[in-house]
Amino acid sequence: MQVFYTPDIKKITYTLDAEESKHAVKVLRMHAGDEICMIDGVGGLYYGIIDEPDAKKCTIRVIEKIEQYGRKNYSLHLAFAPTKTNERTEWLLEKITEIGIDEITPLLCQRSERKNINKERMEKIILSAMKQSIKAYMPVMNDMATFKEFVSSPREGGKMIAHCMDNPKPPLKSKLACHQKITILIGPEGDFSPEEVELAKQYGYEEVHLGKSRLRTETAGIVACHTVNVIKDE
Repeated sequence: MQVFYTPDIKKITYTLDAEESKHAVKVLRMHAGDEICMIDGVGGLYYGIIDEPDAKKCTIRVIEKIEQYGRKNYSLHLAFAPTKTNERTEWLLEKITEIGIDEITPLLCQRSERKNINKERMEKIILSAMKQSIKAYMPVMNDMATFKEFVSSPREGGKMIAHCMDNPKPPLKSKLACHQKITILIGPEGDFSPEEVELAKQYGYEEVHLGKSRLRTETAGIVACHTVNVIKDE
């Protein structure tokens, strides 16, 4: 069943915006009587039937609403240094949205290869992945923050920094059981600097590892996100 994003849906009758209407009628060639699924980004999942398949204002009749669809009893905030290649960052955003993420912050680190981001483009990638994986909650996409700005900001719950330096540190999975709010830092291709790791520790972040392999930034982000979801969903 096709999924559409309807953030302002309130009533039993809803009109898709121009972009979604065109996609439904011109691209997917949907007709009156076809069933669709809608998500509002704040936990609502809706099933509806097309009443008027207009390419500019396609009208839907809501037949069922499910509240708090897919709601978790924990939250995950991933802060990562965007990769030099946009495609790899976009792939990371797509996959962590599919797996399950609540908040995302791009980090500007000492060794960052990318100094700025296209937030609008990132939000489109997240929205597409959200629809594809039928997630009813829209992840929060924050502006880029410097490493110091981010780690010095007050945050509740467990705070972890994953890095590749050789000092002994526990696996991420061992630090998750007692936390319902989790923040994980993932560094750039050259890893966090020793100074950044020490600064994070001063603000209460715990050092962790993600396994025996040395991972690329986007792989590390996905492994961290998957680990949290697997452990917390048990």
